[in-house]
Amino acid sequence: MQHLMYSLSAQKMYLYILGLVAPWFAYRWYKNSRRVPNKEDKYVYITGCDSGFGNLLARHLDKLGFNVIACCYTEKGEDELKENASDRLTTFHLDVTDSTSVSETAALIKTLVGQKGLWAVVNNAGVALPSGPTDWLTIDDYKDMIAVNLCGVIDVTLSVLPLIKKARGRVVNVASVFGRVTPFGGPYCVSKYGVESFNDSLRLNMAPFGIKVACIEPGFFKTNVTDVVGMQNNLRKLWDRLPQDVKDDYGPSFLNDSIEMLTQRFRMLTDSNLMKVVSCMEHAVSAVHPRTRYSAGWDAKFFWLPVSYMPTCISDRLLRKHSPTIKPKVSAR
Repeated sequence: MQHLMYSLSAQKMYLYILGLVAPWFAYRWYKNSRRVPNKEDKYVYITGCDSGFGNLLARHLDKLGFNVIACCYTEKGEDELKENASDRLTTFHLDVTDSTSVSETAALIKTLVGQKGLWAVVNNAGVALPSGPTDWLTIDDYKDMIAVNLCGVIDVTLSVLPLIKKARGRVVNVASVFGRVTPFGGPYCVSKYGVESFNDSLRLNMAPFGIKVACIEPGFFKTNVTDVVGMQNNLRKLWDRLPQDVKDDYGPSFLNDSIEMLTQRFRMLTDSNLMKVVSCMEHAVSAVHPRTRYSAGWDAKFFWLPVSYMPTCISDRLLRKHSPTIKPKVSAR
């Protein structure tokens, strides 16, 4: 009898939980599905539109009816984008590492948007090379990448922030899941951690003005930034310029082991469906209630983010276990 009573109580408890969870999911779905009105009156400024996420986002938002300002680094990128978009889409040349280029583009945008202001800026431009063990790199390697991935994001944002205030719009910064966890050396993770910090401070500072700030944190996706051949050539180039004593520290097989492991990891983790990221970007731009962070990709959700929350002693052991073996001449004490 007691067992029966317990079973009935358990069933009631599960029904109560289901009764609470189902409405919550319905509310969340409704909240996420709402989109801003009057898209034809809203301007969206996107950097890094030559290829990859930026190119797809520009064309996607153009189809949805937004006025897209797509900035490319190359003339070829501009021409190809114009061929695949409507007359609403405008292209400009932009070098995010050049403050003069950034300010000139901001002036053109100010003239274009007029009193409507700028609805959104999407800081998408970024590079990933050189990457490698920290003692393979120079300070200039760090400076060059940080100039694009971090300083470029800050410069572009500040250049159009008054226009975004006018529209009570939003800022969307593309960081990476590697702004949460650092599985390899070099300036890439350093720059993306910086984007995360800038994003957090900007979100707090801009909230009183009605500006929403979102961060996109993709995992591994198949773009020019994650080209395997480019990554392999990068490692060979870094190895070739190392002094012999550093090569001896790592051992003669380390380079080949690293290239082989890199190829395996990319084959296993890289996702070719770029729309997973573009859909997150689009939601951040067009949703009435955009999320603070978007983690795109199964590897980001189910591996890298969980690893970032682990105690350091566990995450370090896990990441080192899946790294090439180093056999230094002098053993660590």
